[in-house]
Amino acid sequence: MYWADAWFRFKSNRAAYATLWVLLGIGLFAVLGPWFSTHTYSDIQLEAKNRPPSAMFWFGTDELGRDLFTRVWWGARISLFIGIAAATIDVAFGVIWGSVAAYVGGKVDEVLMRIADILHSIPYLLVVILLTVMRGSGIGTILLAMTFTGWINMARIIRGQMLQLKTSDYVAAARLIGASTPRILFRHLLPNAMGPIIATLTLTIPTAIFTEAFLSFLGLGVQAPAASWGVMVNEALSAMRYYPWRLFFPASMVTLTILCFNLLGNALRDALDPRLRR
Repeated sequence: MYWADAWFRFKSNRAAYATLWVLLGIGLFAVLGPWFSTHTYSDIQLEAKNRPPSAMFWFGTDELGRDLFTRVWWGARISLFIGIAAATIDVAFGVIWGSVAAYVGGKVDEVLMRIADILHSIPYLLVVILLTVMRGSGIGTILLAMTFTGWINMARIIRGQMLQLKTSDYVAAARLIGASTPRILFRHLLPNAMGPIIATLTLTIPTAIFTEAFLSFLGLGVQAPAASWGVMVNEALSAMRYYPWRLFFPASMVTLTILCFNLLGNALRDALDPRLRR
């Protein structure tokens, strides 16, 4: 009944429901888009460099004659993968950390949350630069850098939820009948906190996508010739006055994807809030 009511309230938000289909379309084109082109993302054709959008090159070409349509959708694969993977890792680790801290309480709670505060105080770019120096640039380094402190927000949210839920009557009843701590956490507490978890996951994905684009733009993320939206924006910035299509398409995809995920996350947060049930 709860999930049916949440789905009904989500569908009643037409803007959010439309963004869901837009995101599904972006995901579908990320998988199938490159197959619609006869070019690969790394094909260099100097005789076709900086061509505007046309029947042959739907999104135009870059300074090396590479097809931007193929590169945009290939970049979507990398950007969406990094965003979803980083958000999933953040949520998984944050849920475990926050749940243990809240349920056990006392000194354990104090120690775990102080560790989270210390990690949160470390400048993000410093972490990225240090990891880049030690591991080199690449998708693995980006994921490690984003998840090094990215889980802290999720841990704090879950800790707050657990502090409220663990005083509930059904949790007390479970303790009285001898239920173990893992059973109480995974069978009683976490299922009742799924609303904030799903909403936070959805809102974490656009942050991760933007972070990947930002790092790649600075040259600390995905490296050429690999295509990501951040790399494409970086390559197009110097030529935007004369070849604006090179910047327009990847920048538009970053903006549209982040906007859709934010709208979707806000709608899910409202739909999954039990206080708003009819």
